[in-house]
Amino acid sequence: MEARSDLGCVRKNNEDNFTVVPELGLYVLSDGMGGEAHGEVASGLTIDAIRHHCVEATSKPDTPLFGDPIPNIPPRANRLASAVRLANRAIYESAQRHPSQKGMGATVVAIWMDEEQMSVAHVGDSRLYRMRQGQLEQITQDHSLVAEQVRRGILTQQQADTSQMQSVLIRALGIDPDVEVDAEEHPVLAGDTLVLCSDGLNRMVTDPDIGSILNTSLSAKEATDRLIALANENGGEDNVTVIVVKVLEGSDGWLARAWRWLCGE
Repeated sequence: MEARSDLGCVRKNNEDNFTVVPELGLYVLSDGMGGEAHGEVASGLTIDAIRHHCVEATSKPDTPLFGDPIPNIPPRANRLASAVRLANRAIYESAQRHPSQKGMGATVVAIWMDEEQMSVAHVGDSRLYRMRQGQLEQITQDHSLVAEQVRRGILTQQQADTSQMQSVLIRALGIDPDVEVDAEEHPVLAGDTLVLCSDGLNRMVTDPDIGSILNTSLSAKEATDRLIALANENGGEDNVTVIVVKVLEGSDGWLARAWRWLCGE
């Protein structure tokens, strides 16, 4: 596993935040919004709230869920959605208490893995990709205006990729007291590579280039460094944060996670 955040080539401050809890298999990435309205505060509140809620629930399984459970998804995915709702409320209430923070918000993408499954929760346009058998797939769906227009057939994907409205979100944390969270569960297999990223990556680097780098990198660290470098070479118009997790096969045949800060094998 490797995780890194970079200022980029244009922004004066970094509004992205991330956290990992290796012993839980928890990875969270948040992209703050608001500039002078403290986007970095919003993303910091996001990762703190999610980490705290998931850690607490692990030691105290009877910890109440925040908000109504989502039907037809496993308990862990509902717990992750609960954590995201708590993050939303934390941002919203902080902005109500501090007028200088009014208008701040954040996106989030989070995964919580065990031996064979990963729970996924997200709001906004930070993404989760999965590379499996050489094929890159975007697991999350962006909550952005252009992505919604593509889904409705109003825009083609090519038009969306060049639209000046790419940064307009239709859902984000902290804007309202409650938020709709997308949460689901997916299987993970030995050989999978998972990538969580802020839009500072995918707005600067095409999916084919992301896939090529993942396929030709020898470690999670190499992949992370190359992805961020290419985003900056292509303009670096935003902060860019990347978490790369490689899923390894253990010698006993069971899935094992590569939680390494210096390099992934």
